[in-house]
Order: sequence, then C-alpha cells, then structure tokens
Amino acid sequence: MTTSTADNSGRTGGEARPRLVQCRGVRGAITVRDDDQDEILDATRELLQAILSANEMRVEDIASVYFTTTTDLTATYPAFAARQLGWFDLALMCGHEMAVPTGLPKCIRVLIHWNTTRTNEEIVHVYLRAAKSLRPDRGNIPPVRPRQISPVEAAVKFLAMTL
Repeated sequence: MTTSTADNSGRTGGEARPRLVQCRGVRGAITVRDDDQDEILDATRELLQAILSANEMRVEDIASVYFTTTTDLTATYPAFAARQLGWFDLALMCGHEMAVPTGLPKCIRVLIHWNTTRTNEEIVHVYLRAAKSLRPDRGNIPPVRPRQISPVEAAVKFLAMTL
C-alpha cells in the first residue's frame, strides 16, 4: 500500500493526516426496459459515467470491475460498454445475478474495485432508474432474529462454561 496526504473528502493536497491507498468497492445498478443490446450498453455507460462523476474517480485508479445482470438480460455483455468507453486495460468480468423470485427484473449491477484514499463512508454508490429501490438507504434491511438453540446445544454450552 502507498500513502498519500488527503483531506476529509479523500482528495490529496493541503494540511491533513496521511491516508493509505486502499482498494474499495463501489456499487451501482440500473434497469432497462428490454433485453436489447443497445439499451443494455447505453444504460451501462450511463451508470459507469455517473459513478465516475459522483466519486471524482479516475479510470486509471480502478483495479477491476465485475458486472452482473439478472437472468432475463442476455443480449450482450455489460462489460462491452466499458470497452466502448476506452477501458481497455482493466480486468472486466460479467456474470448473472442470483434468480431470486422477488428480485428486481432487467437489472444491471456493477462492483468497481477502486484504489483510493477515501473511506467507505465517503464513497458514493449510484442506483439509477428502478434500481433506486434496491437501496432506499438501508432502511429496508430486516433485523436478524436470534437463533433458537436446541436443549442439547444449551447443555453442551453450559458444560463448556463450567469446565
């Protein structure tokens, strides 16, 4: 890892404490109406450009990019849109999202691995079109219910504590 002087926004310069350059994940998603090559590529380029702009990100600081689509999108690889933007030297990969019955249809997702001095809290994740519903900012995450343990597990736990 390298060090860099950064202010609170993660930008270099000025009087501030040194920050390490770390690889951070930047997420984003966008939806399309149809399984159409041009529509998928246009939407993916829009998403990538919005993520770069929102984070003041430079392409040369990106380590790799992982794209997924829902299984109803098969007309093209979203990574091709990154190549159209000139991202020739980056590791790009595509896959399908899990086919969850309640999942958002016709959705393109991206995970960008970005070398930056910014903290996780300073990163802007971008959700466009119907994909905004994926992250209404974390208010829709259900609480974890405590796991019920069996009487046998309780006895073993008790014995372990008394030994």
